Amino acid sequence: MFRLFSSESVTEGHPDKVADYISDSVLDAVLTQDPEARVACETAVTTDYALLFGEITSKAKIDFESVVKEAITHIGYNKKEYGYNAEDVVIDVRIKPQSPDIALGVDEHETKEQGAGDQGLMFGYATNETISLMPLPIYLAHRLAERLSYVRKNHIIEGLRPDGKTQVTVAYNEKNQPAFIHTVVLSTQHDEFWNQEDLKKAVMKHVIQPVLSGYDTKDTIYKINPTGRFVIGGPHGDAGLTGRKIIVDTYGGYARHGGGAFSGKDASKVDRSAAYMARYIAKNIVGSGIADQCEIQIAYAIGVAEPVSLLINTFGTERVALDLIYDTVNKHFDLRPAQIIKTLDLKRPIFKKTSSYGHFGRNDEDFTWEKLDKIAIFRNLL
Repeated sequence: MFRLFSSESVTEGHPDKVADYISDSVLDAVLTQDPEARVACETAVTTDYALLFGEITSKAKIDFESVVKEAITHIGYNKKEYGYNAEDVVIDVRIKPQSPDIALGVDEHETKEQGAGDQGLMFGYATNETISLMPLPIYLAHRLAERLSYVRKNHIIEGLRPDGKTQVTVAYNEKNQPAFIHTVVLSTQHDEFWNQEDLKKAVMKHVIQPVLSGYDTKDTIYKINPTGRFVIGGPHGDAGLTGRKIIVDTYGGYARHGGGAFSGKDASKVDRSAAYMARYIAKNIVGSGIADQCEIQIAYAIGVAEPVSLLINTFGTERVALDLIYDTVNKHFDLRPAQIIKTLDLKRPIFKKTSSYGHFGRNDEDFTWEKLDKIAIFRNLL
């Protein structure tokens, strides 16, 4: 008997991802001038409109309008017929400084180390079912969305527009191993001239087949643009908001989520930095071979540096005693916010490229939380 599990991804032209990219573009612009800045930038988008709101405390001088227009252009919204384009967008900026009450608990002083930016719980996860140590459904959903964007931007398929969504259902066997690809759902925004049958053939040839090559797809069900038409899309079709794709950003629902979004937040916000650290620990545990799966939970109190709890769950796949894994993590990984930022080098302006196609499982040297540079300390436990 097979168990089915599905995960979805979206392209950078999806309205919520437009908002995420703008928020992280603002964050990067601020960090470029002021690595010590406190940033919590939210974005809302709809037809030819973008609202920036939130809190920024920084000495940086930012031309918000230029940052927003550059972000929209990069995504590909550059034609009037899209209902959203950089030239016509109205930009409303409602940014204020961070609350001094929050800063009191977070900022480092001579007599106080940097505390967590808020209370909360964060999860990190890894599994050995893919080379990236990510669950296969979200891994493939991201690669399909990424490929869809690539063929659009490189004119491999003409007449595609920026919005798009993917979803992959994987069948797992009795040993909880991926067996075959059960269903692929892909929706791509397109120009008026496209005949749906021709578009489906082009998407199969240039998007789906290159990504799924090597996987068992002989019985796979494909649903490409199942509504039959997808011309109106992006922020013109649906309003978008920062932080509404937190499952897409992480593990596709395969692991738990603490509820906090990432985009637009500097690393003093443990919603982001501690989730990255939890992934870093989990990935090195699984990458070392001492467990097939690992989920890490870290929880904090606002203004307090030390976490209030740490949970390590290896789902019975561990090859050494859990107590040894706990001892090793506690000895080698400092979970105080300032040390997480230092370990992962999170004051750099590297965040806008995290905003689409997953914060985890990516092969990019700036994604320091993806490094397998701690596996030796865990292998020594075997």
